[in-house]
Amino acid sequence: MKRILFIDRDGTLIEEPSDEQIDSFGKLKFTRGVFRNLNFIRSKLDFHFVIVSNQDGLGTESFPEDTFWPVHNFMLQTFEGEGITFDEQLIDRHFPEDNAPTRKPNTGLVEKYINNPEYDLANSYVIGDRETDRQFAQNIGCKSLILGGPDKLTWDKIAEILFAGERIAEVRRKTKETDIHVRINLDGTGLCDISTGLGFFDHMLEQIGKHGMLDLTVHTKGDLEVDEHHTIEDTAIAIGECLLSALGDKRGIERYGYSLPMDDCLCSVALDFGGRPWLVWDAGFHREKIGEMPTEMFLHFFKSLSDGAKMNLNIKAEGINEHHKIEGIFKAFARSLKMAVKRDIYHYELPSTKGML
Repeated sequence: MKRILFIDRDGTLIEEPSDEQIDSFGKLKFTRGVFRNLNFIRSKLDFHFVIVSNQDGLGTESFPEDTFWPVHNFMLQTFEGEGITFDEQLIDRHFPEDNAPTRKPNTGLVEKYINNPEYDLANSYVIGDRETDRQFAQNIGCKSLILGGPDKLTWDKIAEILFAGERIAEVRRKTKETDIHVRINLDGTGLCDISTGLGFFDHMLEQIGKHGMLDLTVHTKGDLEVDEHHTIEDTAIAIGECLLSALGDKRGIERYGYSLPMDDCLCSVALDFGGRPWLVWDAGFHREKIGEMPTEMFLHFFKSLSDGAKMNLNIKAEGINEHHKIEGIFKAFARSLKMAVKRDIYHYELPSTKGML
């Protein structure tokens, strides 16, 4: 079955002006990264390319056809010169108030692709720049990739996802002591949904998501009536296992990471997703607790995380303020993680001379 990319035009292939009408060559500007990445997708993958575009009032006095087609055809010729051709162009001319069945997000323009056994809509995508494009994808039963907006996607990231897949994983871990759900999207935007029953621990885990630019969900119910140990340890194991799962075969990743200062503290976190868990810990604390979190559990958290993710962690911290010290460690870990999981589809190979990680 054929997979399809339903690609919006204005705001996606070419930038959209403030009046939302590209009716002259002076308004034509291609979106950043579109040529390199669409050429890569076209040459490496087997998608059917379909432009689907709303052009409000095309052919009316407010938008004459002779101002549209010369610019549109020049756009297509430019793409063709870059090795990018489109299999079909579907353009709706209605105004929003017409409520036409062919106007996105309605599906009239693409009816021939729906319920057609030749096409694999479940593994097809709409690429656009508006929430109506996301709704259009839902209406035809495929996935969506939205440039900019809350998803903060670029053409580089879209090509990466289409070629190498999304890096999303979930882990559920349930014992007599804890019940944990972790979900990670390595290519997220820093969205966090954290609840462990330990306020300071939640705050530290949020640093991983926010500064690591990954979406992180952690819901932990633990036997806090006993103490904090099981909650912290098992959460670390689950996050580590989830990271390992989200990384997949690790092709194209940077693999390694680095450090940062925080006020009076200097925190260094170097990591390696080489498949061999190990922790070097050089950080001392003089307080028994920070918030509800025992300081002795900081080392235990990172040891369990290292084991679960099969990563080598080398952590060092120096400074006076205990809160700053541990927060700096979590932030440095997040930044190190962000660097290490970065993926390059143009050099899509294992970062190892061994041929495996």
